Amino acid sequence: MHSADNPPYITRFAPSPNGPLHLGHAFSAIVAHDLAQASGGTFLLRIEDIDGARSRDRHAETARADLAWLGLTFEEVPAQSQRIDSYRSALDRLVAMDLTYACTCTRTEVRTAQKAQGLSPETYPGTCRNARRSLDEPYAVRLDMAKAAALTGPLDWTDRLSGKHRIVTETLGDPVIWRKEEPASYHLAVTLDDAADGVTLVTRGTDLAASTPYHRILQELLGLSVPIWHHHALLRDIDGTKLAKRKGSPSLADRRLAGEDGRAIAKRLRAGELPSGISLR
Repeated sequence: MHSADNPPYITRFAPSPNGPLHLGHAFSAIVAHDLAQASGGTFLLRIEDIDGARSRDRHAETARADLAWLGLTFEEVPAQSQRIDSYRSALDRLVAMDLTYACTCTRTEVRTAQKAQGLSPETYPGTCRNARRSLDEPYAVRLDMAKAAALTGPLDWTDRLSGKHRIVTETLGDPVIWRKEEPASYHLAVTLDDAADGVTLVTRGTDLAASTPYHRILQELLGLSVPIWHHHALLRDIDGTKLAKRKGSPSLADRRLAGEDGRAIAKRLRAGELPSGISLR
């Protein structure tokens, strides 16, 4: 049952099919699922499969099986690979607004310039901002944050846990919105997808909170709906780092195929009963 203070949320879980899911993914999916269910809302599954050759259909199928094994019911919406035209249309709009520029920098060049200028890893050093780059070589497209902020004016975003946040644009870098290898970057794709899917509560880990100001600005520039966010704590290893596919964290599929009870695992995660060596923070 929902009320004026607890609306029927539309939430989503949006895994990239570039590897198996682990307990960290399970916790994130459970948070989104339970918030939707408790409010009488809808829990969506969206497969974010535009990570080039790393995306695999078999990982998407495994993710669906894992969610069902955990006892989570969901409605699946179109995968990102089916939305490329919408991304390109949004890019064209931002280009027409003179808010973008081509960037030919490699990651190594960006890191070197950041170190030389004493910048944070999130801040682009501005190498290509005022340069004329040859479009005959591979390039990414960046959003000029200074121009964008001048157009949007002051903006806020609201987190369900931590309240209202004012965006300080001076601390933001110029994010990539279109990748060299195509297509859209995470920032542009997820912002458009959430609006298209009617998501009203964006649930994700605290590690992604730094991305939210960029998404809020893109929403304003493109006239998109504005959700509430819910940045939850992360499951972390004993060394304090978050669980990750690349670290070989035990997969849900392995647990499922070994005969473990997925619903029991979900119940323990809800209760904060975590395996030895794993904490929630």
